[in-house]
Amino acid sequence: MNWTEHAIVLAVAAGVTLLMTPVARLVGVRWGIVSHAGGRHVHQGAIPRIGGAGMFAGLIAAVGVRCAGEMSWGWHPVLTGPGSPALAVLAGIAVVFAVGLLDDVVDLSPGQKLLGQLLAAAVTVAGGVRIEFFSNPFSGGIILLGVLAVPVTLLWMVSFANIVNLIDGLDGLAAGVAAIAAASLFALALESNQPVAAFLAVVIIGVCIGFLRYNFHPASIFMGDSGALLLGFALACIALTGVMKSVAAIALVVPILIVGVPVFDTLSAIIRRKRHGRPIGEADRGHIHHRLLARGFSQRQTVLIIYVWSAALAIGGYAMRWVPALYKLLTFVVLALLSGLMAYWLGLFEAAHHKE
Repeated sequence: MNWTEHAIVLAVAAGVTLLMTPVARLVGVRWGIVSHAGGRHVHQGAIPRIGGAGMFAGLIAAVGVRCAGEMSWGWHPVLTGPGSPALAVLAGIAVVFAVGLLDDVVDLSPGQKLLGQLLAAAVTVAGGVRIEFFSNPFSGGIILLGVLAVPVTLLWMVSFANIVNLIDGLDGLAAGVAAIAAASLFALALESNQPVAAFLAVVIIGVCIGFLRYNFHPASIFMGDSGALLLGFALACIALTGVMKSVAAIALVVPILIVGVPVFDTLSAIIRRKRHGRPIGEADRGHIHHRLLARGFSQRQTVLIIYVWSAALAIGGYAMRWVPALYKLLTFVVLALLSGLMAYWLGLFEAAHHKE
């Protein structure tokens, strides 16, 4: 793919999302699909929460343009080429979006949501997208997963789908972090010559840009589970079809580092709740964005701080993919120390107020 093709796909994804998100907002208002203030929420009033529908429309439009380009304009066959994993990936994204949209409308139970996410992941895995090996960082060899390939891949995809959902607590936060992660994964996919991953990364960047027009503070619409699960699942697929096809020992660490802020936030929440005898699944006001707000930062300042933190981790993840072994270790240690200091300053492992 050349840069013109990337630019067209990005523009279509962003433009259609920009046009369709107000439609989703109108539907949300008329049908009462809204998020109310109170509890862990920091917004005021009732805000429509099906912005993911606008994002999905942008994705579908980008796929349509890509297919048209390949069949009629001489574009490189990425989606229509033989052996492409694109159909399996897009089918899984469609399923997880439907699960998220259903949850936005009728509030599914946690068990029902998990089953839906597993179904979406299973659809993609059935199409041949899976983690089949790990590189051994000690011997330089390859560890084949064999029968464990399917459960490991399902765990990976469901985990990624949920980390974006967990950080979606402030206006513009999840969309911005996802766009930053997708940009880093796009660069890696290009350099690894993985066109499906590169295409999907460009689409995610585009839909996030289009959506942020309405979602940055003060937001007039939220992405809801439909948007958050879509973004997280798509990032998981980009990592699987791009970075993790490498036999480099660092291939598993890179995508985790690139989405390091939501991963770190999730892990700190688990540790915090275990330390204080609370159920792991219990919601509280101890997440990174809650702590920054408690420090006196405004919503916009908090989001921008997390953007910078995410960008630093994404750049570090990109660098670790290519630099010599000593610098990989040094980069990881520096980023881990900085994140640890941030966690200490914010008190992420201390008790937090619980959902009202």
